[in-house]
Amino acid sequence: MSTNLPDLIKILIVDDDEDDFVLLKELLEKIETWAFQLDWIPRYEEAIDALLKNAYTICFTDYFLGARNGIDLIKEIQQTSCTTPVILLTGKGNRKIDQEATRAGAFDYLVKDEVDEDKLERTIRYTLERSQTVEQLMASERRYRSFFEKSIDVVFIAREDTTITTINPAVTELLQYPVAECIANKKLLDFFKDERVKTRFTNLLVKHNEVENFEAQLVSESGEIVSCLINASLEANGSDPQYIQGIIHNITDIKKVEAATLQTEKLAATGRFIHTMAHEVRNPLKNIKMAVQQLQNPTNRVDGKILLDIVDRSEVKIDTLITELLQSSNAAVMTLKSISLDELADELVAAVQDKATLRKITVTAVHKTVRPVMIQADLVKLRLAITNIIVNAIEAVPAEAGVVSIISRATNGKAELLIKDNGVGISPENKAKLFEPYFTSKRTGIGLGLATTLNIMQAHHAHIEVDSEPGKGSTFKLIFEQVVEEQA
Repeated sequence: MSTNLPDLIKILIVDDDEDDFVLLKELLEKIETWAFQLDWIPRYEEAIDALLKNAYTICFTDYFLGARNGIDLIKEIQQTSCTTPVILLTGKGNRKIDQEATRAGAFDYLVKDEVDEDKLERTIRYTLERSQTVEQLMASERRYRSFFEKSIDVVFIAREDTTITTINPAVTELLQYPVAECIANKKLLDFFKDERVKTRFTNLLVKHNEVENFEAQLVSESGEIVSCLINASLEANGSDPQYIQGIIHNITDIKKVEAATLQTEKLAATGRFIHTMAHEVRNPLKNIKMAVQQLQNPTNRVDGKILLDIVDRSEVKIDTLITELLQSSNAAVMTLKSISLDELADELVAAVQDKATLRKITVTAVHKTVRPVMIQADLVKLRLAITNIIVNAIEAVPAEAGVVSIISRATNGKAELLIKDNGVGISPENKAKLFEPYFTSKRTGIGLGLATTLNIMQAHHAHIEVDSEPGKGSTFKLIFEQVVEEQA
């Protein structure tokens, strides 16, 4: 991801132990990538006051700060306008503190005894890049919230039966109904004048999962007939119930709004695709790194040629990804064709064997079908989406004892692909945020893998269900609505 990192980094170090401050200062002075301006504050309250002035690029804070701790500091500034990213330091590794720090909003977590110049440099670079990403995301959220509140068009979210759950104030201008009344007891279909138009709208939405520029006459509270164009789509969010989201336009504004919306969608699709490709380059890079580490290990028993082959194949994967990125002119276009879910499972197992071999775990494909299950899919994008889940599973299982199963089956007229593992599982808190962009429980990465997976699955009119419990592994169930029987 392209970023413009600052030349001068203003760092606040919050630590009640001056010796620890001096050690961290010495490490920072060895880093030549940036110039640093360092301030040291040993007391919690003074640190809060300094951070509220937003004068620092990064804050390093010790976990123990007398009666308070570093996580308290993070939580307190999270409630303010302070945007300084905070990195937590502790004297010894503690997974519970690590997880608590991540949930609180820490950008990274470092064990003092394990910090060296290289690790510190990588942490600062990662924090700066992620901080820029978060700032851009927050700015985008503010823009879209402003759009929602101030838009002259009606923006709504409704349940599958069109019961309105969220609607913006523009509905009062268009139909004279207060927002509270619409949310309390109105369905979108209640506004339609013609019963036949209601039926056609519903049928199109069910059949295609969306309606575009649907013309309808709506009836205002005063009985006035208002001609409108409706754009709506049926969306899915993991295992949650489907919902309808859409915009109602006055007919006279449709040309302008349609052009603006189309351009925004194209830009967003291109951006998502570029981020996805960048994310996927990291996977073969990890294989290269692991192979090189094995080659450098004097006690290594793995054949050097095998490791060099892994490096070579990983380089080919990276080159292929970059080629696809450069050649792609429109990432939003889906190229659908009939593919076998069973064959796809076999391909995915083969694709991750290098990573599985290095961790000494078992990855297998299991077919629970008499005949191959055929689905309509964009093979390249679907393979990318599922690989994200499998790689996460491989990283979650224990080395040498880990098992990941990729199961293909047909159930009740639907095709299903299950990715099961015996890994660490997912906490309820993390499960609720699993597919949110930029959410990650890892120390590296920016949390785009599963968000990308969800986008690709939705584009295939498919959805994902997740069953997981900490310490008992996870199962990701991918359910495809469109199943095509193989031709004899």
